[in-house]
Amino acid sequence: MYSKYKYLAILCLGVSIMVCAQSKKGAIPESYIAYHTLESIVVDGSDTDVSWSKVNWSDPFIDIEGVKKPAYKTQVKMLWDDTYFYILAKMEEPHVWADITEHDAIIFHNNDFEVFVDPSGDAQNYYELEINAINTVWDLFISKPYRETNVVLNDWNATGLKSAIKIDGTLNNPKDVDKGWVVELAIPWSVYKTSYFHKNVPKNKFWRVNFSRVNWDFQLNDGKYERKKDAKGAYLPEYNWVWSPQGVVNMHEPEKWGYVYFSSKEVGAKDSFEIPNDEKIKWKLFELYRAQKSHYDKRHTWFTSISSFAGAPITIEDKTIKPILENHSFGWTISVKSPFSSKLLIINEDGKFVIK
Repeated sequence: MYSKYKYLAILCLGVSIMVCAQSKKGAIPESYIAYHTLESIVVDGSDTDVSWSKVNWSDPFIDIEGVKKPAYKTQVKMLWDDTYFYILAKMEEPHVWADITEHDAIIFHNNDFEVFVDPSGDAQNYYELEINAINTVWDLFISKPYRETNVVLNDWNATGLKSAIKIDGTLNNPKDVDKGWVVELAIPWSVYKTSYFHKNVPKNKFWRVNFSRVNWDFQLNDGKYERKKDAKGAYLPEYNWVWSPQGVVNMHEPEKWGYVYFSSKEVGAKDSFEIPNDEKIKWKLFELYRAQKSHYDKRHTWFTSISSFAGAPITIEDKTIKPILENHSFGWTISVKSPFSSKLLIINEDGKFVIK
């Protein structure tokens, strides 16, 4: 989301605001194996393609903070081929409604389904796509999360996107009870390319991905659905249900998104995926980043030594890892030499994660 989470990002600068406080115990991100398909998937909003029947649904979505069980069930499936990343989302919903028809409008003002993708895993330069029940799309590119000074390219388009909606019930009809709606997407790999010759199809690699479903309480106005308001005329807050919980009411923390592993094995085969230990180090580096940011927000200065805020050394798989803090005139970096891959893992003052 755009304006809503930008507002939340500003609120989160105050550590006393409870809804934006980070979880004390970080949840392990979800993971999913997307299998390769040779079948030509017909994007029609249904799961009638044989390949969809050969892959599992994700676990049901949970509240964004990872605490509450949503009122309605949401699940996704994923596939890929050499041209597209396929996503199938199934959502229970007794009242399917939508009225936003303009491309790149603020789609989350309707109930919607959202896709977040960070191909490089640097927690910056990521993509967002939102779609409502009448197949209106909002697609945008975001240079950095809203916790930093960023650039949002609202005119970025997912060129070649295929999308379809299928409603199990009747659209915009308050006189009956619906079962829900299905979103089917085929996102071309080409939309995620950073240069013309960039070979970015993630065969046997993982990307950081998350999905969100926004759902609003509603009221009827002359028989038409609209977001519900309180006695003072303000909209009631929306529900945010996600695949991989964020621990905070903010989708724009890409380091917490799930892991989608794009297996070269064909649908029907079996593969395995474990989150690499270097990623677990990365989670710890982001904890240090947040500690630095919190300190700066309070005192307008950075910590100057790792011992002043890092606490105990990082321990992963019985290996002790000691971060190194280096201060510069423009900020700082925290780095770790991974005992698992021998790579240098680095995070800097604006939350950019780099592997060398």
